[in-house]
Order: sequence, then structure tokens, then C-alpha cells
Amino acid sequence: MRQVAPFFRDFDLAPDAGRKVMLTWRGHTSEYEFGPHQLSDGTLRFMAMAALLLQPEEDLPRLIVLDEPELGLHPFALNVFAGLVQQASEHCQVLLATQSPQLLDNFEADQVIVVDMVGGESQFHRLDAEGLREWREDYSLSDLWNKNVLGGRPS
Repeated sequence: MRQVAPFFRDFDLAPDAGRKVMLTWRGHTSEYEFGPHQLSDGTLRFMAMAALLLQPEEDLPRLIVLDEPELGLHPFALNVFAGLVQQASEHCQVLLATQSPQLLDNFEADQVIVVDMVGGESQFHRLDAEGLREWREDYSLSDLWNKNVLGGRPS
């Protein structure tokens, strides 16, 4: 959390008398206890996804599906998130649906499946790392996405 939110010091997750745990946290500059409503949407979203992806290996679900995880995340947080995805994907399958070129740059071409709408139907194709080898000498995956070399964009 401190990589993404430098103001964050620690969680305070003690259960109340009813054994419910409220998400509260403390910052570096105060002993005041803050609640989740005092975090930005992106910070709260990152916190939730990090909690999901950092579960012990034996507690991870077999499949994690996240739709547009980049929403509200600072560009630096997006790169930290991608690292968490890579780490979790060693123990379970992780499926991300994204429209973020920057997120794409955190993965290898053969890890990416592009979806195109053809004749009213979704068509899926995995990127061919070897077929993109020459392109990749000069361009990142996000560059190729933006140039519409990879597909997956409105025509």
C-alpha cells in the first residue's frame, strides 16, 4: 500500500464487540483513524485488488476475473498492480479485461488475447510473439495497440 499511497501508514482492523471488522487506517502525519470514505476511489480499488491478489496461495481461487482494473488507478499504481497479477498468476489463472495500453505494457505478447467484433460476434485471438518480433524491436505493445496493429479497437 505504501508504494501506491505514500501517506498510508497501516491498517487498524480490530473487530468491534459484534466481531465485525471495519476498514480503518492511519496515515503518517496523524494518529487520527480514517475510514474507507476518506480514500480516493482508485486507492480503495487498489486496496481491494491487492487484498485479493495477495492472499496465501492455498486461499487463492482457481480463477480471478477483473474487468477494467485500471479504472481510477494512478499510472504508477497500475504498474504495481500488474506485478501483483504476475505474482498471483503463478498459483491461479488471472483474466483481465482492459482498455489500458499502459497495463498491456506490463505483459508479454503471448499473454494477451485480443477481442474483435466481427459481424456482431466476438472473435478472440492470442497475440503471436514471434509474428510481432520485428515490430517489438521498435514499439511497445501499447504503441502497437494505439497504431491498431493488434486489433481490438473500433473500426
